[in-house]
Amino acid sequence: MIGQFSRSAERKFAALDRRRLYSILYQLTLAALIGFAAWYFVSNAARNLLTLGVASGFGFLTREAGFEIGETYLPYSAADTYLRALIVGILNTLRVSALAIVLSTMLGVFIALARLSKNWLLAKLAAAYVEVIRNVPLVVQLFFLYAVITESLPPPADVLNPIPGVFLSNRGIAFPILASVAPFELEYPQFSGFNFSGGGSLSPEFTTLLLGLSLYTAAFIAEILRAGFLSVERGQVEAGYSLGLSQRQVTRFIVVPQALRVIVPPVTSQYLNCTKNSSLAVAIGYPDLVSIANTTINQTGQAIEGFLIIMFVYLTISLAISGFMNWYNRRVALRGSTA
Repeated sequence: MIGQFSRSAERKFAALDRRRLYSILYQLTLAALIGFAAWYFVSNAARNLLTLGVASGFGFLTREAGFEIGETYLPYSAADTYLRALIVGILNTLRVSALAIVLSTMLGVFIALARLSKNWLLAKLAAAYVEVIRNVPLVVQLFFLYAVITESLPPPADVLNPIPGVFLSNRGIAFPILASVAPFELEYPQFSGFNFSGGGSLSPEFTTLLLGLSLYTAAFIAEILRAGFLSVERGQVEAGYSLGLSQRQVTRFIVVPQALRVIVPPVTSQYLNCTKNSSLAVAIGYPDLVSIANTTINQTGQAIEGFLIIMFVYLTISLAISGFMNWYNRRVALRGSTA
């Protein structure tokens, strides 16, 4: 009996060793195939570039760009390098993405609460908004918004002035900005020539992209928030009321901590999508990273390097957002649910 058990155990161990060996061989074969494919494509691309007389590498970044950029938040001119032009594009992308994330979150909360409202008309309007926005491609919405802003608004000579100091025209939005804190002073935009000078302004392209990203992402965030709130059992809410808690206290201490476990991961995905969707700025002429990189590629012929830069930047931004949201999930959402 003992001998039979020993031989059976030996056969099992031998079969296990064979499976491990086969698994290692499969992984080595797969790694070799991937390495061969990478070598083939890289060597083939290098050979084609050499045939066309295009130098590979990132040395082109130090050459003069030779083109202007309509919206910059750094001092920039056509005499600057391609590297500085790409940095301007990165800053433009970060600016519109960050603002769109904030606005879409605020609007998403409002839409989610509206959908959960007992007011029939408000709930139906919110539901209609979600269904329409989610089922129309974002690029179509951007074209529509751009047409509305540039075609429906009057020229600067007949500018609209809905709020004192705020002007709407087909050149964008002009508004006052803080000039000094002590004493408190605002700098108001002034109409001069064919446009406004002074104050702050948002171009039609930036306004279109910001509105499009915010409205589109808010529809998805609203549904995520609504699902998160509804995931909390009704019995726990009623138990909170039975203990004498107010509606605000029930929401803060019972509903939100548990709903965050459901809400945070998919909302993180929407933040990533919002950032990546900002690349559609090229469709309406806003000078984001993709738009400036495309101009750089067309002038230098460095297509592979240009797209590598684009992918690296978006990968870095996405990993940063994911890391922050994962930290928030660990420090706030999960701790709150445990408490």
